[in-house]
Amino acid sequence: MAAIRTARQRAREELTREIKEEARRQLAAEGAQRLSLRAVARELGMVSSALYRYFPSRDDLLTALIIDAYNALGERAEAALASTGEPRGRWRALCGAVRDWAREHPHEYALVYGTPVPGYRAPEATVVPAARVGRALVEVLGATTGAPVPPMSRELPSVLREQMAGLAEQLGSKVDPAVLARGLAVWTQLFGMVSFELFGHLVGSADPADAFFAHTVEEMADFLGLPPSP
Repeated sequence: MAAIRTARQRAREELTREIKEEARRQLAAEGAQRLSLRAVARELGMVSSALYRYFPSRDDLLTALIIDAYNALGERAEAALASTGEPRGRWRALCGAVRDWAREHPHEYALVYGTPVPGYRAPEATVVPAARVGRALVEVLGATTGAPVPPMSRELPSVLREQMAGLAEQLGSKVDPAVLARGLAVWTQLFGMVSFELFGHLVGSADPADAFFAHTVEEMADFLGLPPSP
């Protein structure tokens, strides 16, 4: 019986993989808003009722794709951090990993960081995968603890300080709220750069974007107070 269950489980896992691969092809061709379970089933030679046993609704399938995308990006970011122990080098590697993954998987990047899908509400199951890249950033910020950080031109508003303190607690980090606020600022700048490049907004100004990206990554490292590379 155990062997039969294992065979069934493997068959289910394989078909689940095929369903998600076809869904990703539809994302590339039609966009997330037009993702259709019926169309996926048709392309796989399945009846819709059979596919519903794997994904009861379009939103369930979207959620699976979103979780996969966040985990894939998270794995890439974590591998980048593991490639070097030097703080600024880790920051460069992390930024490069985010950009490279986005350029290799533009439609999946757009699914998680682009225009929200009308009517879709991400469930709690997406929270932990989504936080993986953010946790990688917080790990880089840990290198600034106890190090001199460029002074801020103004004090953090009390509301923002409370927000950053709460975020640090959620992440299990001892990073100072002011440093974490800087981290959030550069994080939005990083993804803004990636989105501008990916969606064609740098054409005619900084395209190709390699020099602009590398320069700005170093500027952000300075802003974070990361020590210079040896």
